[in-house]
Amino acid sequence: MVLYDGSQLNGVPEAWFQESFWQNRDAVLTTVSGRGSVFVLDSQPNTWVLRHYRRGGLVARFVDDHYVWLGAERTRAFREWRLLASLLKQGLPVPRPVAAAVFRRGPVYKADIITTYLRDTRSLASLISDTLNFGPALEKIGRTLRAFHEKGVYHADLTAHNILLDLSNEVYLVDFDRGAFRRPGSWCQGNLDRLKRSLRKVAAETGTNLRESDWQRLKFGYGA
Repeated sequence: MVLYDGSQLNGVPEAWFQESFWQNRDAVLTTVSGRGSVFVLDSQPNTWVLRHYRRGGLVARFVDDHYVWLGAERTRAFREWRLLASLLKQGLPVPRPVAAAVFRRGPVYKADIITTYLRDTRSLASLISDTLNFGPALEKIGRTLRAFHEKGVYHADLTAHNILLDLSNEVYLVDFDRGAFRRPGSWCQGNLDRLKRSLRKVAAETGTNLRESDWQRLKFGYGA
């Protein structure tokens, strides 16, 4: 089953969700390692990102990429696609969803999603050692996170790797797997705490000193 916006595309073949389809056309621009692989694709005239849904944490030791089937609208891919479409309509900075696919086999399924590629962006994680731009970026990120939270947008994995900035320091959030709309509450602070832990981890890995004053700039932008 494939979900897509009929006003943007005339049709979406299932082959688009296979890495081999793009490799055979020499259209894989780059591969980003992480939980599974993410492929940046040259789809002419557009550039897309193909992501296969994989398990994380302890479950991944036993189940790689299968999920229990509870209906198409409850699949990871369809839920993320619809969430991204809704966020775009509300003017929030996220990648445009292109298409999502689920492949059912009995009681389980696999899933993939294609989104637009955000050109000329870098992750907050890669910016942490840039002392000139890191502080100002944090303040703008704080304002952006506040905008998401005020609209009740929960990001399930708010890390320094899932926050992107372009050349003008415009901020984008990516990877909304398991994201959802929630009534604003204590989870908002939980989101910020998750991001702070992520920044500390990246700082330790890169030998960078994450100062408390840096974090205060993000909180200032957030309005906390």
